[in-house]
Amino acid sequence: MASILIAEDEERISRFIQKGLRASGFTTSVVEDGVSALDYASTGEFDLLILDVGLPGMDGFKVLSMLRDMGSTVPVIMCTARDSVEDTVHGLDKGADDYLAKPFRFQELLARVKARLRSTAPPTVEDQLSYGTLRLDIGMRCAFVTAPTDDADGQDTVSGHEEPIELSAREFSIARVFLENGGQVLTRDQLLNKVWGYDFDGSSNVVDVYIRYLRNKLGAERFVTVRGVGYRLAEV
Repeated sequence: MASILIAEDEERISRFIQKGLRASGFTTSVVEDGVSALDYASTGEFDLLILDVGLPGMDGFKVLSMLRDMGSTVPVIMCTARDSVEDTVHGLDKGADDYLAKPFRFQELLARVKARLRSTAPPTVEDQLSYGTLRLDIGMRCAFVTAPTDDADGQDTVSGHEEPIELSAREFSIARVFLENGGQVLTRDQLLNKVWGYDFDGSSNVVDVYIRYLRNKLGAERFVTVRGVGYRLAEV
């Protein structure tokens, strides 16, 4: 039976979440401020954290950032009244696994809780993924791009020197999906489902935001837009 920590300062909302989760077979604990949320979540005793952004004492973004700095990998679902793309991306970049804007239906939260708990199973993948001059080291969670050099004729040739490139956790996850499906066209919905594990709001452009990040870091020519469909990883 999974144990879930609920960090929410509005009693009405925390009781609503707690009641539903307990009825679904989970054990729950509730804290009402950021300091307590960090203290409880860092013990390693919880399988998942439902974290409100607007906590007193320390906001949810700070709690999450400090939790990840401590090395905690507990899945985190952030809940907040803020629903802009900027806030969503900020939370995910800090290490959140999911993001849910209030108000929400309990069944939606429950589906995301189950998806996050399923995704914590150890993946069975190769240690290295490569496509063209791009390589991902799964263990190190780092990207490497083989640097080009100029030959005697002034033409770019591929050298054996690899440049390490630091990616955020979410950027790495998206890059990994592209390398696992090298050359295939991936729709935005496919990327959302593979990386976030659920059907994200179709009106959101969070995928486009992250593609822009990857283009800036790994090369714009590497991620090809297929108009009206999605994106394809090019072998460069």
